[in-house]
This record gives sequence, structure tokens and C-alpha cells, in this order.
Amino acid sequence: MLEARNLQSGYGEMAVLKDLSFTVEDEIFAVLGSNGAGKTTLLKTLARLLPMQSGDLSLRGEDITSEPAHHMPAHGVAYVPQEANVFPDLSVMENLSIGGRTGHRPKAEKLEEVFALFPRLKERLGQAAGSLSGGEGQMLAVGRALMQDPSILLLDEPSAGLSPIFVEALFSSIADTRRERGVTIVLAEQNAVKTLEIADRVMVLSLGEMHLLRDTASLSMEEITEAYHI
Repeated sequence: MLEARNLQSGYGEMAVLKDLSFTVEDEIFAVLGSNGAGKTTLLKTLARLLPMQSGDLSLRGEDITSEPAHHMPAHGVAYVPQEANVFPDLSVMENLSIGGRTGHRPKAEKLEEVFALFPRLKERLGQAAGSLSGGEGQMLAVGRALMQDPSILLLDEPSAGLSPIFVEALFSSIADTRRERGVTIVLAEQNAVKTLEIADRVMVLSLGEMHLLRDTASLSMEEITEAYHI
């Protein structure tokens, strides 16, 4: 689905990611690591919001190394940043409608799928997005991305700052999205415990380098904890 080869990326001349090579299959692919590990930089690079300093990136065998960010939705890639991920002055419905402008299926059909995953959004359609709680805002951001009918969903720390009840609901919805819609998900997170419950494979970053890449079933929390303290 997605392949990175010797990927190096960062800000200006400063390299944050160093020589990363990995593939993302039809799965939930989790990226774990502590603050500063490079998780956000990686997702911004995959979304083509950051230029690559070196290496290659391909999607379904097509080279997208130099592809501009605004072309990525047409490639089936949707990106949900950690912050500033909704239009606060627009209503919930207006936010969802913006996401629904891409894809070929009727908007009503896609809306019903989003409401099935996030019933709270249906209750707040006329409410300004900026007045939602943190958990509801994250649900809206993910819902708007799903309105694009993506084949790959990039989620940057969606549980950050959420209450435990919203974290539980959000991770459940992410798993449902993968199972019911067949969307490939790249999930960057700090919440290792919840991530291991839903991910198929896990890559742990440490200071921009790959510390390990394993199937979740063969990965222990001791190994994760060790990586977080490198």
C-alpha cells in the first residue's frame, strides 16, 4: 500500500527522521514513541506536507516522493493532525460537508456511515465545531476525513488530551473503521496500551530512528517501555 525507502525528513536543514525504511500493508500500522521521537514529522511527511530531504515514497507502486499535499486526497490519503483539525467557526455539518466534496459516493451515504461510528456528531449537527468538547472535536476531525472516502487514513495522536471515556470510544471507532470500511490506518500515538489493543503492527521511533518494527502479537510492553526511555 505505502512504502518508504531510506526516508529522511525534517525542518529546513535539520533532519528529524533518519533513514527510515518500512512498508504499510492493509492494516492498522501504529507509530509509537515519546515526545520528540518524530511521529508527527513522519505523518506530515507521508501526507506530503513536509518535503523529503532524501529517500523515496511510493503509494500502490506509484512514486509520490515529489507529490504536492493538495494532490493526496485524490490518491485516497486523508490526514488528521493533532491540533487545529476542525474549522471552529463552521458547524459540525459544514465541517463534514467539506470532507464530503471528494469521492464519488453520495454525501448522504457517507454521512450515515460517519454517524454510525460517531453518534454524538448527529446530535450536534448545527453546533459550531469550536464549541465541541475535545473528544467530540477529535471525532469530528476523523469523521470529516472519512467523508473523503480515503483508502489510507493518517491519524496524528488522536487521543492526546482526551478524557478516558473519550479515549475508549475513539479507539473503538478506529478499530471499527478498519474492520467495517477496510481503510488502512497509520496511527501515531503515545498511548501504547490502547494502541496495542487495535494495531496489527507497531513501529517504535526513538530520536527519529526506527528502534523496532514488529507484529503486535509478538511485542511486549517491556520492549515498548525500553524504547520510550532510549
